[in-house]
Amino acid sequence: MDIHKSSHDVSQLTDCALVPGLGFLPVNAFVLHAQEPVVVDTGLSTPDKHFLDDLAMVIDPADVRWIWITHPDRDHTGGVRALLDAAPNARLITTFGGVGILGCEWEVPLDRVYLLNPGQSLEVGDRTIRAFRPPLFDSPVTTGFVDESTGAIFTSDCFGSPVPTAELATCADARDVGDVREGQLLWATMDSPWVANVDEARYRETIEPLRSPEPTAIFSTHLPPVLAHMDTMFDTISQAPHAPAFAMPDQQALEELLATFTPGVAS
Repeated sequence: MDIHKSSHDVSQLTDCALVPGLGFLPVNAFVLHAQEPVVVDTGLSTPDKHFLDDLAMVIDPADVRWIWITHPDRDHTGGVRALLDAAPNARLITTFGGVGILGCEWEVPLDRVYLLNPGQSLEVGDRTIRAFRPPLFDSPVTTGFVDESTGAIFTSDCFGSPVPTAELATCADARDVGDVREGQLLWATMDSPWVANVDEARYRETIEPLRSPEPTAIFSTHLPPVLAHMDTMFDTISQAPHAPAFAMPDQQALEELLATFTPGVAS
């Protein structure tokens, strides 16, 4: 993981996943350096990842007070169990449904859980964070939040986009990537395919509360931090209902991909 620090009391722990044919998908976790520090998501779940070691370069894991899992997909929960063990005073923020999904894999300690629904707020020492459901999501238990002291928003998968290289996927500022509109619309139709079937007016109603007042930063788990041009980002996801549907690769496409691999050579 690469580590970046922003001016919004946030450290970003960056990683990425290769998506064949599309590029690299950023996979971010964050530390909100509140008086009661908040870790937002815990990275990929593949065996080669060591989230706790990476986190220790930013904060002593024992000092973490809150672990916010935006939703329990495997690219967000890699280090959650280890972090709960290393942070004895930390509570796991999720929803009732989130506990149920996590519980399919391991026994979630209910005395360590803090249930927070969209629209509810939590005091984390020197600031208040307010939960919301992002406009785009792939899990019905997804929650993002607003840091009311800085105006930054944390949006889980929403605003995500694959990018051309691993270096760009792990950079500190989305402006370094360039124009991400096409990638964001592609990601919207992949990750939230239901958006093609929504009532457009009602969908836009989920965007406007985040748009005004304009956030000072957008921290998405699948895009480098957005520190400027917020209107462009909101305009893009507003168009998601009209984006072409993502055409899933089929078996023929898989066989064509496999035919390009050289036997005995790691891809």
